[in-house]
Amino acid sequence: MPVIEHKQFIKAPIDICFDLARDVEVHTQTTLKTKERAVGGITRGLLQEGDSVTWEAVHFGIKQRLTAKVIFMEKPHSFVDVMVKGAFKSFIHIHQFIEEKEGTTMIDHFQFKSRFGPIGVLIDKLFLEKYMRKFISKRASDLKKLAEKTAI
Repeated sequence: MPVIEHKQFIKAPIDICFDLARDVEVHTQTTLKTKERAVGGITRGLLQEGDSVTWEAVHFGIKQRLTAKVIFMEKPHSFVDVMVKGAFKSFIHIHQFIEEKEGTTMIDHFQFKSRFGPIGVLIDKLFLEKYMRKFISKRASDLKKLAEKTAI
């Protein structure tokens, strides 16, 4: 099961980083390349513990839907979402925020499992892990820019 961990230092207060990371409209802004948009569940505002959102996006040229549910939240330090329906067999995404002297360290811990047994393991190793690492890194970079602009 692939595990991706990405750390991003942001020169902005922890509250700003935490809220931007769970804002549905901001998620849409930071995933323009895949044309993500919320089409079910919570479609606007800040996600809370217990909320679900269905995302529609284009990955690998195919329009897909994925429903995720926020199963844990400790403001402003962490929240966890899991896939309840979608292309993966499973995923868990832990979002952590650590307050630093001059900003916030945001940590994404993303663990996923593809469908299709041994073929899925091969797909993960050949390209999906790299694709997801790039996706998470790009979104974190975009969140950093937005948070630092907001904090000014």
